[in-house]
Amino acid sequence: MKTAFITGSAGFIGYSTARAFLKEGWRVIGLDALTDYYDVTLKMRRHKMLEEMSDFVAVTGRLETPGLLRTLFEDHRPQLVIHLAAQAGVRYSIDNPASYVQSNLIGTAELLEAVRAHPPAHTLLASTSSVYGANTEMPYVETHKVDTQMSFYAATKKATEAMAHSYAHLYGLPITMFRFFTVYGPWGRPDMAHFKFTKAILNGDPIEVYNHGNQQRDFTYIDDLVAGIVALAGAIPDPKAPVPGDSLSPVAPFRVVNIGNGTPVKLMEYIAAIEAACGRKAEKVFRDAQPGDVPATWADVSLLQTLTGARPATDVRSGLQDFVDWYRSYYNA
Repeated sequence: MKTAFITGSAGFIGYSTARAFLKEGWRVIGLDALTDYYDVTLKMRRHKMLEEMSDFVAVTGRLETPGLLRTLFEDHRPQLVIHLAAQAGVRYSIDNPASYVQSNLIGTAELLEAVRAHPPAHTLLASTSSVYGANTEMPYVETHKVDTQMSFYAATKKATEAMAHSYAHLYGLPITMFRFFTVYGPWGRPDMAHFKFTKAILNGDPIEVYNHGNQQRDFTYIDDLVAGIVALAGAIPDPKAPVPGDSLSPVAPFRVVNIGNGTPVKLMEYIAAIEAACGRKAEKVFRDAQPGDVPATWADVSLLQTLTGARPATDVRSGLQDFVDWYRSYYNA
């Protein structure tokens, strides 16, 4: 049986990814620190559901603990590594940058050292659309220059890309970085907009709309993101075998791939879809833009389609209906 090692397995994306690989017949070792950045009960519930499936092994621990990952890799010898654990959030990185240094930089360095000591066939690491920063050329293409990050969170994720490339080059480790675009859906994070908006609307509370609603995002449904990760697991980067429009490094088995819907949606349209799913209108309080926020994101997903033969296709209305249905059920709202 093949073994996958997934960090952040009690998180929104980590849980959904682990579940998908378990259904594909993999043995999954899931590591999560179960931090209190948001409701730990939600994280524990996700892990409990994974533990109810066969061949899932839950490990509680922090990425940055010296030697922990290396010991786990030595014990389990995974053929596939998917690194999803990170301190997330653009605005929180302004208030607590030290946690991003620990999790995103030191934690990723520990992971890369474990990969170097016990090389899997393929390592995939999560990055983010936030690395495109102040870029105004859209849609975002993987080969665009990404040197103008607008938040410390984005800066740490760009740093993980650079760190991973150096290990891919120095040690011949096949590594794929996937940049995901505003992921939403059932079992999502309570600090994300769709979660906050739904909670407020159902409670009859006002919602805060930043930049006066003049934003657009490439919203990606969780199932589409996970399908992309599963498909990319088999697309091992090989500098000798590029594909059209590839982002392969010229000096390493290293590739960057966008995973987005490929269709930007205006924030006010997104809110309208949540209102429709909730069956009531929101009271809106318009605010100025928040520090670190970019006005728009838009993914070019042609490379993903070339590599996997598919592209995300869930529209926000159906995806948000799924989320609101889950929210009502989970919170008895």
